Amino acid sequence: MKEKELTYTVVLMREQDGGYSVSVPALKGCHTQGDDLPEALWMTQDAIQGYLAVLAEDGDPMPPDVDTVALDLGDGKEALVYKVTVREAAAVA
Repeated sequence: MKEKELTYTVVLMREQDGGYSVSVPALKGCHTQGDDLPEALWMTQDAIQGYLAVLAEDGDPMPPDVDTVALDLGDGKEALVYKVTVREAAAVA
């Protein structure tokens, strides 16, 4: 097995309770949360790896990252945008 690195833009929204909710715009339905920033980022890596593992199992291609992100803070006071890189195991052909 050969590992390939993939990078995705993630949006972290600070919640009223101080935690963060996270979305990955390029991976439809990929969301997670964390009680603080380090936990939210760790959970994000885990969510992305899980999402990509399901795609790989189904034989689906890995989506490219988004070029732009539109933010709607709603009632939120703060949003952070990060790039998160994960390792995805891929079979060597």
